[in-house]
Amino acid sequence: MGATLRAVRALVLLAGFYLLGVVLLAVLVGIDWLLYRYAPASLAAKLYLVSVLLAIPVVRGLFMLRTPREEETAGLPATEADEPELWRTVRELAEQVGTRAPSRILLTADVNAAVAEDARLLGLLPGPRRLYLGVPLLQGLSEAQLRAVLAHELGHYSNSDTRLAALTVRGRAQVLRTITHFEQRADKSAAREQARQEKKNAKAEAKGKQAKEVDPGHAGVTYRMMAKIYITYAKLYFRATLSVSRRQEYAADAAAARIAGRDATAAALREIPVLDASFGFYMNCYATLGSGSELLPPRGEVFGGFGRMLSARQLELAGMRTELPTEPSSPYDSHPPIADRVRRIEELPDDGRADEARGAALDLLSDAQNTLVALEDVALTDDVRRFSRTRDWQELLDRTMAESFGSGSTSLHRAYVMYTKDQPTLPALLKLIEDGQLWQLAKRLPLSDEAAAANGRAFREFVRPTLHRSLISMALAELNARSLLRWEFSWERSAIPHLPPAPDGTETDLAEVVAPAVADAPDTAPLRALLANDSQHRGAL
Repeated sequence: MGATLRAVRALVLLAGFYLLGVVLLAVLVGIDWLLYRYAPASLAAKLYLVSVLLAIPVVRGLFMLRTPREEETAGLPATEADEPELWRTVRELAEQVGTRAPSRILLTADVNAAVAEDARLLGLLPGPRRLYLGVPLLQGLSEAQLRAVLAHELGHYSNSDTRLAALTVRGRAQVLRTITHFEQRADKSAAREQARQEKKNAKAEAKGKQAKEVDPGHAGVTYRMMAKIYITYAKLYFRATLSVSRRQEYAADAAAARIAGRDATAAALREIPVLDASFGFYMNCYATLGSGSELLPPRGEVFGGFGRMLSARQLELAGMRTELPTEPSSPYDSHPPIADRVRRIEELPDDGRADEARGAALDLLSDAQNTLVALEDVALTDDVRRFSRTRDWQELLDRTMAESFGSGSTSLHRAYVMYTKDQPTLPALLKLIEDGQLWQLAKRLPLSDEAAAANGRAFREFVRPTLHRSLISMALAELNARSLLRWEFSWERSAIPHLPPAPDGTETDLAEVVAPAVADAPDTAPLRALLANDSQHRGAL
């Protein structure tokens, strides 16, 4: 399908949205006319109000033809003067693809590469082009794999895909915006009805009457019915554009394999889901480790540490490359499943290009470290950039752990306060356990209905895992406060706590030390012995 036909189809689908709105308004007008002619005046007045409320979001949708311009993705401009090698590579690939090179390149903090074009006249006339390139991709791909990714994106330009994206996205946005409006109105109606029923129940209980079950299910039903009509059209719209979108991805893959090589293209497709999952893990467990304490790693390390983590976890990542997604992320995902795309590429004849451009993609940047520093200024919010910086990752871990374990936020802490009305400390808790009150305290923990109904040994088995985990946290907090605990930062695994050694000189297993304290017949002696190391082992740590 050529660019002109695809533009016409996109326009027809967008026009269908407005036609649907006109039809719905006509139906509402017809119902109002019937009410005027045949319904009692009192009933007709109420139904007129419902009709007007239903018409408002439809009319809004009809008059939102000019979709607000989306904000440009946050990115670091990479000028040709600053990044000559990157621009040389992009221009060379654009020439091989047979398309015009982008006007701008922006480096982003996403595991993604994308192209955009400010086209005119429904996408029929070209406009300025942008290439978005995620720095995490550069950290995880080889140069050959990056060339495959870039060739794929530039292939979209040559197929005029980017020109038509704005029109297609506009139609999707219009439908989704109208659906959202109806659903929000329905939720508000349900919330008002629930509040009304709860207030009525409160008055009934105050008078000694039995409260009725709160059921706001019927509220907002008309809004939900209207939303379902648009949802049906949305499914039609998405499915009508889906097959072409996926064919465009296959065509761009083929262009990448032709230009960058079969093996590099397949390897890049295998690597991207791995990098995506790894980057999410890195941001959750490393980069934002100190966010609760308003701490950041040193300048350039918010994104720079990702590369070191990838290098340290190569064996772990190798297994992930064989587990490719076999299904799209959603029924309306414009990209085919990765497994299918890789299969198609790997079925191509061997082109003898397996050893090309094996260097790191990050080497295409003139000054990678400076880029990682500058990227923080455009990718992080103003509030986050005001966080304190630590000297290194070890300090970030130490300070975060000290604050985390000192916060006293476990369920056991809260249960202790409820039970004793005193501040929870580990020595005080051990005294309470030695006095035989552990299981009475445990009844203040958050319990499932099954656990709350249990007695004796069954109850103890239900609550023991929670007690064990919480007591470990309290022990770590106490050991940390007494400087008996040292944390080891690692890129290969989770942070490792080092405790005073056992009497035989071996590494202490805190889980084993804590376990006797939550046994059926609690024994706090091992834990007290560990705490008694205060003076003996302070110097060793």
